[in-house]
Parts: sequence; structure tokens; C-alpha cells
Amino acid sequence: MKRVLVCYGQPDDSAAFDRHYSDTHVPLVGKMPHLVSFEVSSGPVDSSEPSVDYHLIAILSYANQEDLDASLASPEGQAAVDDLANFATGGVTILTVDMAAP
Repeated sequence: MKRVLVCYGQPDDSAAFDRHYSDTHVPLVGKMPHLVSFEVSSGPVDSSEPSVDYHLIAILSYANQEDLDASLASPEGQAAVDDLANFATGGVTILTVDMAAP
């Protein structure tokens, strides 16, 4: 399983971020091909590192790297990536990891 963690920094306007994220960005991500699951944090994001201050974290899951690559290269994937500039004023950190059962 390939997982993409999208960590959104604190935006300039939280209410505007939340509105755009739920009304515009979530539907765009939902159209991305090969997406196995899509989860979004609710409530505050806590960190053991005081300098880390995320507003929201999303987790996108794919069966493998090939599906992830195809999803991002698709028109739907490009629309979702391009949309980040419209609301992610606090910056975005993206982590991609391979997940396996222990």
C-alpha cells in the first residue's frame, strides 16, 4: 500500500481554507483515478514537535506506486494539485510512504 500524507500548514484564513477544502478540493481529490481511500483529519492536529503546526492532514491511499503515479499524472490529479495554490496559504508538506503490516 502506498500512502500520501498531505500536511497543510496554518492558513491565513482558517474559515476560508476549510470552506474551499470541503467544497472544492475534496470533490477534486475524490475524482482522482486509482484512489483506494481518502481520509481527512478532524479537530486540531497535535505534534510532539513545538515548531510543527498543521491545520489539517489528509491521507490518500493507493495500491502501489504505479497507481499513484498514474493518478497524479491524470487530468483529475493535475486539477487537484493545481488547486493547492487556491487555498493552501500556510504551505503544504507531502510525505509518501510504503505501508505494510508489521
